Amino acid sequence: MAGWDLTSKIGPYLDRHLVFPLLEFLTVKGIYDETDLLRGKLDLLSNTSMVDYAIDVHKHLYPDKEVPSSLMAKRLQVVENFKKLQNETEPVLKILEDPDVTQQIKHSRDSKQLLDILVKDYDFKPEMVDTCYKFAKVQYECGTYSGASEYLYFHSILVQSNDVNYLNGMWGKLASEILMQNWDAALEDFNRLRQFIDESIFGSSLQTLQHRTWLIHWSLFVFFNHPKGRELIIDLFLYQKQYLNAIQTTCPWMLRYLSTAVITNKSTRRNVMKDLIKVIQEESYTYQDPITSFIEDLYVNFDFDGAQRKLRDCEKVLNNDFFLVACLDDFIENSRMMIFETFCRIHQCISISMLADKLSMSPEEAEKWIVNLIRNAKLDAKIDSKQGTVVMGVDTNSPYQQLIEKTKALSFRSQMLQMNIEKKKKAQDAPNWGAADF
Repeated sequence: MAGWDLTSKIGPYLDRHLVFPLLEFLTVKGIYDETDLLRGKLDLLSNTSMVDYAIDVHKHLYPDKEVPSSLMAKRLQVVENFKKLQNETEPVLKILEDPDVTQQIKHSRDSKQLLDILVKDYDFKPEMVDTCYKFAKVQYECGTYSGASEYLYFHSILVQSNDVNYLNGMWGKLASEILMQNWDAALEDFNRLRQFIDESIFGSSLQTLQHRTWLIHWSLFVFFNHPKGRELIIDLFLYQKQYLNAIQTTCPWMLRYLSTAVITNKSTRRNVMKDLIKVIQEESYTYQDPITSFIEDLYVNFDFDGAQRKLRDCEKVLNNDFFLVACLDDFIENSRMMIFETFCRIHQCISISMLADKLSMSPEEAEKWIVNLIRNAKLDAKIDSKQGTVVMGVDTNSPYQQLIEKTKALSFRSQMLQMNIEKKKKAQDAPNWGAADF
């Protein structure tokens, strides 16, 4: 199972604070040795200010050893630095929480104009903008994400887009909202950051590619938690060319998440499946997993036995994937529907026992499942209980419908014919000036 885990591939593109939820998930699932995961956590914590968390992890990892004095010294240093910056930002907070300033912020659309007003009328100093950023960063490093989000918001409305900390502040704000699970705010920050990356000219094309690759990985938190996320991920990963190119170039494993979003999205699945299959086939030499292989077996090879085996593996993959575990029930239900729909296109009379085998269900479960499909008008079929078969309905149009189909373009064609006749008549009636004698 560890062979299908993508944490080692995704982790390098995430902020270290975003990796902690993934490691906690892996600990619960028991995929890796717990001691190794604790060592990984301790290593990640070494470059943050979450010293209390690091001390707890150290105690779990080395219960017989004392906490290193370096950690205790670091804790005192972090607390001292936090208090120092907190005192420096108190005047800033007083100004920004003034009701008149709050109204100015709401109505202002230009950060420079707003800053000029604050400097002129409220005794605000330009260096206070950097103070907001520094205190936000300290709070974020300590794991106080709500405070970091608040000060990064103040920083974003006062700083110019060409400032050295502008882009870093946007990344920090997005990470803070993700870690607080504020998915609406996170989606807004994601869209703002994406727009900035798409419209900016970085030092090289490689830098732009790196930013897009990071954004693709961070987006998984938003897309698989926001109600509209599964539709948005299809648009971004499959139909935005620059992001599809980034996936194909640097992170083809993202096809797992795109494929899952397509399979679980009933409303758009049929329309986008052909485009998804094309991308999966193009990248099959660089990346394959049970989910992409399931789609290939079903729609390219028409290997129903292979698809059935892959579906069992898909269940294990989703159950052990931090981002996809919540999609498991939807995925299995929609995958069975896809197998059934494809099978029904080929056969008119289907044995329920054979169908149950293809869907990895018992015959009784399969019959009940098909009855529900017929009852909900998702399937035109009848069940022959004596023979133990499903007889598919014949999709034929009535003569009336056929007449409508054949004549629906007649009005347009008649208009075009009339226009062509009128053009020819005008051309014939027009005087031939070239042949006239002067």
